[in-house]
Amino acid sequence: MEEGRPGRLASGQPREPVARLLVFNLDQQRYGLDLSRVARIFRAFEITRLPKVPEIILGLINVQGEVIPVVSLRKRFCLPERPLELDERLIIARTLRRPVALLVDTVSGVIEQPKVEVILPEAILPGLEFLRGVVKLPDGMILIQDLDKLLSLEEEKQLDDAIHAEV
Repeated sequence: MEEGRPGRLASGQPREPVARLLVFNLDQQRYGLDLSRVARIFRAFEITRLPKVPEIILGLINVQGEVIPVVSLRKRFCLPERPLELDERLIIARTLRRPVALLVDTVSGVIEQPKVEVILPEAILPGLEFLRGVVKLPDGMILIQDLDKLLSLEEEKQLDDAIHAEV
């Protein structure tokens, strides 16, 4: 059954649309990504540095012949930097324009949450540009990322120029 289509339960009751989220951590905060946008998860490995890329791009990785930029969510969210550690993870996800690898501390797993329980960012604070929503759970919140707003148009262009200069 497609996500977002209500369907029916065996009892004939309508099925509530569900948000399926991959949950990951940076420092002590939990974040989520729409699971349909996630391709793979890898243990962190060597990243090839690239000159003249936006500050939030750590470099490039090669995944089965596909060159993918690695995005530092720490830089994007103004979190303290730290050296790359082997227990960190790379989440390969797709924006509307390109695949990206997101460097995260840990991946917690997948949760399903009724879409009606996802709070829109505008309801919390206008201008939360990188968020698609927030889920409140008994043990804290999950900030749902908007992958399509992760890189600005200027950062996209700068990244494209740097990649094409290297090829």
